Amino acid sequence: MLDLKLVRENPDAVRAGAARKRIAIDLEGLLEADREARRAQKELDELRAEQNRKSKEIGKLPPAERAAAAEGLKDLKARIQEREQVARKLDVDVRARLLRIPQIPAAEVPDGPDESGNVEIRRVGEPTRFDFEPKDHVALLAAHGAVDVERGARLSGSRNYFLKGDAVLLEIAVMRFALDHMMRRGFTPFGVPLLVRREAMEGTAYFPGGEEQAYGAKDDDLFLIGTSEVPLTAYHAGEILEEGDLPRKYVAWSSCFRREAGTYGRDTHGIYRVHQFQKVEQVVVCRADEAESRTFHAGILANSEEILRAFELPYRVLHICTGDLGAAQVEKFDLEAWMPSRDGYGETHSASRFHDYQARRLDLRYRPAEGGPPRFCHTLNNTVVASPRILIALVENHQQRDGSIRIPKALVPYFGKEKIG
Repeated sequence: MLDLKLVRENPDAVRAGAARKRIAIDLEGLLEADREARRAQKELDELRAEQNRKSKEIGKLPPAERAAAAEGLKDLKARIQEREQVARKLDVDVRARLLRIPQIPAAEVPDGPDESGNVEIRRVGEPTRFDFEPKDHVALLAAHGAVDVERGARLSGSRNYFLKGDAVLLEIAVMRFALDHMMRRGFTPFGVPLLVRREAMEGTAYFPGGEEQAYGAKDDDLFLIGTSEVPLTAYHAGEILEEGDLPRKYVAWSSCFRREAGTYGRDTHGIYRVHQFQKVEQVVVCRADEAESRTFHAGILANSEEILRAFELPYRVLHICTGDLGAAQVEKFDLEAWMPSRDGYGETHSASRFHDYQARRLDLRYRPAEGGPPRFCHTLNNTVVASPRILIALVENHQQRDGSIRIPKALVPYFGKEKIG
């Protein structure tokens, strides 16, 4: 969330940022709630000061007079308790309102109403062309007994699937290659909880607003993660780190779950948009330094581009416009790999920087080496690789005339052979 002081002092900038993101906000409601909360806190502080003053006066009275004087403090104590309850309720209201105020996008983020306004920065590689009639990923994998969408849907509903045989081994090869790649870049590998408390979802800015996309275990108030960004970023929630221990660079391979609410009728064929998938995610926690954040943003994007190049896949980089930018992000870049069956590019990665938006929610701070009060960290994240979507690009781009699927050279040591079929 934003710094409340920043909101008070720069309401026009906050209002303009929300307008650029096409997010409706009740800024006046927040500012009025904040004023009321501060008035209540001032009253409470005055009552407490009066209580302290009278308590000191009572301490100076003769013992015979103290009991009667202390009796007179009971009404004051009752008023303090009542005002404490009021102040707590007002603080909760202010926080709830503040959580819905979006991050201000960077000035260089392109303006646009929705994904149609995203700007292509560059393309790497040429879209794959064939001198034969290519197959889509379902036909290719099914021919090798490697996928079963029909039984997946029958067992678990639409957007579910079985991977089998070589597709399972290829998925494991992709994930392990990605994990090794990130460890060579200095990232610490994690195995993370797949179920997290509401506080972690709220702390990473998936709640409020994204509840409909999450699967929940309502009896326990736990939620299945849609990305390991959630537990990785929340790992140090409530802690004060030392500046010398930053940056923290973490990577996790996990199962992920998304309801895909609101996507009825979109990408229904195959395994492009599914409810359960595997992902390797990278997270960086660094100092509250704009230049450092930008450097890490470029770095995590480069890490993922290296993966796509290693897999010999054509791709493009998009600068995400304001109308397609999430509430929490300062700036975001997407990577899209060429997918022949779509005759176009499909999203495979999203690289985001947040400044201290997540850290404030998580109370994630660090102690500056030069002294002074703790500061909120900056956080960033990006997909390293996600399956089965990456499998679509791999099998479709590397299919051969005889129906076999070539395995990119970088993956052969992980997969154990040079082709499927």
